[in-house]
Amino acid sequence: MQYVFNHTHPYEPFIDHTTEKLIVGTLPPPRFTTGELKKGDVDFCYGSKDGQLWPILNKIFDLNLAFETTDQAIEQRKAFLRDRKIGVCDIVASAERTKIDASDIGMQNIELRDVLSYLEKYTKVHTLLFTGGNSKNGPEYFFRKHLKEYSVSLVRISDEVPRIHEFTHPITGKTIKTVCLIAPSGAANRAVGSLVGYKKMKMQDLTFNTIDFRVLQYKDYF
Repeated sequence: MQYVFNHTHPYEPFIDHTTEKLIVGTLPPPRFTTGELKKGDVDFCYGSKDGQLWPILNKIFDLNLAFETTDQAIEQRKAFLRDRKIGVCDIVASAERTKIDASDIGMQNIELRDVLSYLEKYTKVHTLLFTGGNSKNGPEYFFRKHLKEYSVSLVRISDEVPRIHEFTHPITGKTIKTVCLIAPSGAANRAVGSLVGYKKMKMQDLTFNTIDFRVLQYKDYF
């Protein structure tokens, strides 16, 4: 019989009544569920030592963050999010895996969080920041699926990267914007490298890299 790993999200949504923007991803790597963290991981949302969200934000805002498995590192991140009125509500509550890795495509029997219910409760949220696109099992892909349950769909505002859409909340009637950011993961580096805009910047400056490109994109939305 094939072993199945039940990959549950280890963190509750980080959100309160002051939150205006919400980061929406899928699941952190399985080791965050099992508690077997690597040296340099931070036991918080997007805390993987291999992830790039916090290095990007560290660079944009000059945060001087600690990248270590300590309470101080967690509190630094929470303080930044509260100060900027940013929350985190990943859309996947749990998934099953036959191969224990962090790939979105490897998720099966997926249970989604009811993100719309959070948006109904926390009414100041006006923007969702997807950390990945509409490819299968990405955050925007799941969110579209979630909206479909309420007969709601995303309306395209801009097709340039990052793609921007909006939707009307079925209960509150509020219009909320969505921004599809390039995923802050090493796996997305190949996609970044193929972008015309990245290639142009790389030609002008050979030291320019994929994190630098994300910094330019992310700073407009954070």
